[in-house]
Amino acid sequence: MYQNRVTLIGFLGSHPELHNNGGGRFTTLSLATKSSYRKQEAYIAHTEWHRCVIFGKLSDFAATLKKGAHVQIEGELRSRDYISPKTGSSQRVWEIRVSSILKLDRSSKAAPEPPPSEEPPPEEAAA
Repeated sequence: MYQNRVTLIGFLGSHPELHNNGGGRFTTLSLATKSSYRKQEAYIAHTEWHRCVIFGKLSDFAATLKKGAHVQIEGELRSRDYISPKTGSSQRVWEIRVSSILKLDRSSKAAPEPPPSEEPPPEEAAA
């Protein structure tokens, strides 16, 4: 049995980028997660950046997100090799192939409800 599942909760570091290639459209996200630990009297924080790739209909939703959005993503960890145009050498990049996105931002509060009227409810006529 094998399992390759990643769940990350973090904030988008930039606006999503929508790409077109010969096989269709896809969206890439840059997701920041943060962890911290205590070293003597101080806390040390570390931010990790994750490249996330979204295909299919979920790609269209991902493209509507904005920089700073708080999201939970699920997917699988993938690596791929490419030739770097700067150095001409083979490079390996690790990405999250996203299968679901949950937007965690709080929605703006709805208009306040009117206060309840102080009149008693009408009584039904007795039969």
